[in-house]
Amino acid sequence: MRRLVRPLLALAACVGLTACSHYHLGAPGRPVAQTLFVAPAANASFAPQAGPLVTEAVRLALSRDGRVELAGAPDSAEARLQIRLVRFEREVLAARRDDTALARKFSVKLTAEITVLDRHDKILIDRRMITAARDVFVDSGLQPAEYQTMPLLAEALAGEIAHAVLDTW
Repeated sequence: MRRLVRPLLALAACVGLTACSHYHLGAPGRPVAQTLFVAPAANASFAPQAGPLVTEAVRLALSRDGRVELAGAPDSAEARLQIRLVRFEREVLAARRDDTALARKFSVKLTAEITVLDRHDKILIDRRMITAARDVFVDSGLQPAEYQTMPLLAEALAGEIAHAVLDTW
């Protein structure tokens, strides 16, 4: 029995070390396209001024990731990302204590439809819907609260778009 302990421990150590030898730190694999052009987002929703905010936030999220290089023109990129903002929704989450007809807190949702095309217009991602939501307290009024929340909502949506583009090839 004692003679089996050492060989079994050695075998267990070998199996454990070989199992961990293929572990890679970071995101798995590389995306198909090495260069990506992000087209300006088309705003078909009622979100005020959201197109430029989302475009800038998506470009920033993709550049922070570092797996793709952003191209300045569609001709110089292997793939291009098209973003269309399709829906902006508000949902009342809490009413005011002194007047229940007035909302105190909203949930705002922004939905985008993304398409990724390669250089030869082959569809890589076809009209995938991406949604992001943020809560808004309207103690100082709805318009200023939404104005302050829109960059945060665009940043959240950009993170979801970057994840969809980079991690599901």
